[in-house]
Amino acid sequence: MNIPCRVSKLTQADKLLFSSIMNRAFARDPLFLHAFGDPELDRESSSRTAAFVSFMFDKSFLLHEEIWSYYENEILLGTFIVEKPGISKLKRLKGAFLLIGRLLPLLFQLPVKTLRFLNAYMGMTRSAAPSSPHHYLIMIGVNPEVQGRGIGTAMLRHLLQVVNSDHNSHGIALDTENKGNVNLYQRWGFVLRHEEKINALTVYCMFYRKTIFNDGAVRPFYIGRH
Repeated sequence: MNIPCRVSKLTQADKLLFSSIMNRAFARDPLFLHAFGDPELDRESSSRTAAFVSFMFDKSFLLHEEIWSYYENEILLGTFIVEKPGISKLKRLKGAFLLIGRLLPLLFQLPVKTLRFLNAYMGMTRSAAPSSPHHYLIMIGVNPEVQGRGIGTAMLRHLLQVVNSDHNSHGIALDTENKGNVNLYQRWGFVLRHEEKINALTVYCMFYRKTIFNDGAVRPFYIGRH
């Protein structure tokens, strides 16, 4: 029996659904453990994670990023945030100004050392990305209860289709702190550009470059298509 599934954009009304998925999906993520602490050892860890995830949702709409999600039987099971190229400087400046109002509460919710680490992380990963216009996969997460069912694959396949049809984009940059993910992304055509250290955390910076042939067609290769 075929299960009705779809990938579509979230709206601002979907914040609670997004937060619920991401809080659970990143509970044991190396970056989140390093930045916010281990929830099994630190009772403040979960509240820090929730504050950050909430901020990332608001930031996405203010800076004109996109949030896509995977549904089965109209139940949200996975989601990702992607930054796209081609947004005007005026829009970005306006969004950045409005973001200040959302950033101020976060300053009181996260320790100073965490804010410094996140700022250093963002600077390092962005400097490792190519200078040509590209999409940037900020976050991708799947409800832990349904991991292993191909939901992450479906979302990544959708993102590749979006990028390959976007003439403003040369590819997709992403960063992962999970070494096991490197081989997974390489199967989809991503290349490991940099391996960086920040504090005790290893960050793998990867890039998928579109191949455009003489006839103007894009024919990407990725094993994950089947």
